[in-house]
Amino acid sequence: MKRIVLFLTVNILVVATISLLLSLLGVGQYMTQAGLQYGPLLAFCFVWGMAGSFISLLLSKMMAKWMMGVQIVTTEGPHRDLVETVHRLSRRAGLTTMPEVGIYQSPVLNAFATGPSRNNSLVAVSSGLLGSMNQQEIEGVLAHEIAHVANGDMVTMTLVQGVVNAFVMFFSRVVAFAITQAMASNNDRDERPSPFIQMLLVMVLDIVFGLLAMPIVAWFSRFREYRADKGGADLAGREKMIAALEALTRAYPQLETATEQTDSNFRSMQISSKEGFMQLFSTHPPLAERIAVLRKNQ
Repeated sequence: MKRIVLFLTVNILVVATISLLLSLLGVGQYMTQAGLQYGPLLAFCFVWGMAGSFISLLLSKMMAKWMMGVQIVTTEGPHRDLVETVHRLSRRAGLTTMPEVGIYQSPVLNAFATGPSRNNSLVAVSSGLLGSMNQQEIEGVLAHEIAHVANGDMVTMTLVQGVVNAFVMFFSRVVAFAITQAMASNNDRDERPSPFIQMLLVMVLDIVFGLLAMPIVAWFSRFREYRADKGGADLAGREKMIAALEALTRAYPQLETATEQTDSNFRSMQISSKEGFMQLFSTHPPLAERIAVLRKNQ
């Protein structure tokens, strides 16, 4: 989930920043004395919503390195086997440009792939994963991440997030306008809302609606996880992919129930999810379901 959390966090901040800058610059002719012009407003939000999403995508690899403290490794160092495995799986997946390979210090068993394109990607694994899994299990995890890269999942996520951004920006401006109109006195009702109040409300509502829209993006992410599991099974072998998921199950058995609590750090950057209401916000299906799907399709 790390790549998704990083992407969504950067995306919400970028959209809020764009909204602030556009408000300060007075860009967008969707508000007149007669009120909001919904056609121009929707077009305005679509253009800048997609722009915010693609800016987040372009920053994704750099932000991952910075926020996670990823150290790039090569075939010249002690992690030669890890790099060679990533490159072998990448060539098998049809990639012509090899991803960067990195390691970050964390006891949590996790790995992620990110980057703006198939030819500009990063595959990173935690020190906890390397120290806890055997070679076959690690290969299953890496194959899953390479499948994400080969499928262009970050780009498809960007397109989905861009559409969501457009509607977030649209509804935040509609609601902000309605609130400022309701706040106005009867004598002032024909005047335009205060620019400062309007700008402040839009920024707050951008963040609120962005958080409320996360289940839509999370649902699409769960769909992609099943596809990446299948891709990982094709690249490394079904048994290695299942072995990797079973290793995570052994490491985090509490993820298989809806009532037990998980470590707060793992819960915020989880590689799987719990059942129930919170699963709406989870980017990954439960491990047991992913294993069952792989076994069913063999």
